[in-house]
Amino acid sequence: MKSTAVGIIGGSGVYNAEMLEDARTVEVDTPFGSPSGPITLGSVDGTEVAFLPRHGIGHTISPGELNSRANVFALKKLNVSHIISASAVGSLKDAIKPLDAVVPDQIFDRTKARHSTFFEDGIVVHVSFADPFCHSLSALLVEVMNKKGYTVHPKGTYVCMEGPQFSTRAESNAYRSMGFDIIGMTALPEAKLAREAEICYAMLATVTDYDCWRDEEVDIGTVISNVKKNEKMLRDVIMTAVPMVKDIQECTCHTALQYAVTTDREMIPEHTRKKLDLLLGKYL
Repeated sequence: MKSTAVGIIGGSGVYNAEMLEDARTVEVDTPFGSPSGPITLGSVDGTEVAFLPRHGIGHTISPGELNSRANVFALKKLNVSHIISASAVGSLKDAIKPLDAVVPDQIFDRTKARHSTFFEDGIVVHVSFADPFCHSLSALLVEVMNKKGYTVHPKGTYVCMEGPQFSTRAESNAYRSMGFDIIGMTALPEAKLAREAEICYAMLATVTDYDCWRDEEVDIGTVISNVKKNEKMLRDVIMTAVPMVKDIQECTCHTALQYAVTTDREMIPEHTRKKLDLLLGKYL
C-alpha cells in the first residue's frame, strides 16, 4: 500500500499536544482560500497525522460558513490519504443514546447553500457517491471501538441539515418517519469533497442529545457537556486507530476520479487545469 497520512477533522477537544510526536503547526494555502485554521502535524507510532480544527481555534466558524473545500484541499496537499471526521450529532432513535457513538454508512442531504464540489469553471466531473463513507476505514473505527468496550452503532443514516439552528419538532419527526438515525450539520460537503479528492473518509459521530422529537428542546448546555464527556473516548479511539490505517484494505476511494471527468480534455481551460492539478493531474 502507498504511504499513509491520516487527517483528523474535529473540535478542539479532540486533539491535545500530547497525542502527537514532534507536533508542529503549519499554514496551508489553497486555490479555494484558507482552511479553518493552522494544521497541526505530527505522528503516532510512525504514522503521519494532520489535525484540522473544523470550526477554527475557539470555535468561531458556523457550520454554513465552513470553507470545506479549503479544508479538504489543504489535507490533500499534505498528502493525507485517509480522513477521520469527529462530529457531534443528535439522535433520532431511542436505541441510540446520548454518549453513544455511531459510525454512519449513509447521508441524507438537507443543506442549501454550501460549495459541494471542486469542479467548476469549465470542467464537469461526476463521482460515484452511492456509499458516501469509506467501508474499510469505517470498519476499522468500529473494530477499535468494540475492542475498547465503547458503545458503538456500526451503521446508520446521518441527515445533514443546514443549521446553525437546531431542528423544528416537525422536521425532527419527519426525519424519524423517514428512518434516519442521527442528525448533524457538518458531514456535508466534507464527505463529497473527500471523495472528489480521492481520500478515504469515515466519521466517528458522538451523540449529545435526542434532538427535539422527544418533546424536549435541544439545550446547548447539555450538548456542550456531552461533547466534553466524549472527548477522552474520541482521543483514545483515534490514537489507537491511526497506526492501524496503513494495514487496512486498499479501496476504490483512491481512484474515484479515474472515469469521472466528462469534459472533453481539450475544452478544459488552462487556469482550471492549473487550479485542479493536485486532484486531476494524473488523469489529464
